Amino acid sequence: MARYCIHLAYNGLNYCGWQTQPNVPSVQQTIEQALTTLLRRRTPILGCGRTDTGVHASDFYAHFDNDAEGGLNCDQLTFKLNSFLPADLRIYRIFPVGDEFHARFDAISRTYQYHVSNKRLPFNQGLYCRIYFEPDIERMNEGAKILMEYEDFTSFAKLHTDVKTNICHLYEAHWDVVGEAWVFTIKANRFLRNMVRSVTGTLLDVGRGALTLDGLRTIIEKKDRCAAGVSMPAEGLFLVKVEYPGINC
Repeated sequence: MARYCIHLAYNGLNYCGWQTQPNVPSVQQTIEQALTTLLRRRTPILGCGRTDTGVHASDFYAHFDNDAEGGLNCDQLTFKLNSFLPADLRIYRIFPVGDEFHARFDAISRTYQYHVSNKRLPFNQGLYCRIYFEPDIERMNEGAKILMEYEDFTSFAKLHTDVKTNICHLYEAHWDVVGEAWVFTIKANRFLRNMVRSVTGTLLDVGRGALTLDGLRTIIEKKDRCAAGVSMPAEGLFLVKVEYPGINC
């Protein structure tokens, strides 16, 4: 049995997220059905994460096993899969990996971006969140620097999840102006459920003057989700980079 990695991207608007769920379309289910048809055998896949409904990924990885004699023709399978899948899914490449490779647990970092704008962007519908104020990007970047001083992000975690720890090691957090949008980039070894969207909402509170920098510190140190800002809508969120040791992604 050989193991293969799929490098892919998707627009999440039409999906309930990555993970298969009953009676609703998911990215995982869509790809599994296509692989099962093309390989003529049931082919479950396991992804590098579990993006929520409406969240996008421009850099995503999954793995599957196959026992075809002589191995799979990965270039041919990539071409056929792209021909078979809907237009909001793209397979960049499929390549063999070691038997111990695990798309989720072997990842050493993930990078997300959240896009907001106070302009109407007709060609970016579903790919950003509209806000109705002019945020102070310098203050939001000061807030992002404060985030880097902490490791416990309980205040930004969805309640009643089954994670064993709320400790995350941040490697990067900053806001940038990109065209008519403001983009928040955050990189860490791991993320908690809903963390990026609630961090973004809290930093936007800083940017519109509703929250001071000292107030941000208080929120983090309270370790209370109810103290933090609103969770932003899904459509502005992108998973943009997943890194693995020893793999040139």
